[in-house]
Amino acid sequence: MIPFGHIPPLFVAAALTFGGLFPFFDSPGAILEFGLPDHVAASSPAQSVMILSSGRGTAIGLALLMFYYRRNYSAFDTVMATLFYVGVVDGYVCWLEGVSGKALFRFGSGVLISGWGFLGLTSRLS
Repeated sequence: MIPFGHIPPLFVAAALTFGGLFPFFDSPGAILEFGLPDHVAASSPAQSVMILSSGRGTAIGLALLMFYYRRNYSAFDTVMATLFYVGVVDGYVCWLEGVSGKALFRFGSGVLISGWGFLGLTSRLS
């Protein structure tokens, strides 16, 4: 049975893994879901970059799931801690595109996710 405290980090791992597949099927929709404006979603080059980026996000999610499966919770937390950078970049780009609400959400999510990892909560709750 999965400990209750492991549900938040497993949610993050699953969201990265499976959410990263969305752009392969509907890259304009994925761009809009991410929170970027219509003019970005309509851009063919932006759609290609979204697919490339999502492949990397899926790889991070798969690494997290493998670390969890192997019960290497310390490595899991380390990867979670590095997601602070992702939150900063996501927030910055959304801010530049004028979607400040999404920018704050993306940045705030990055802080919470990385904080969980930085504090080693997956390891401590095992």
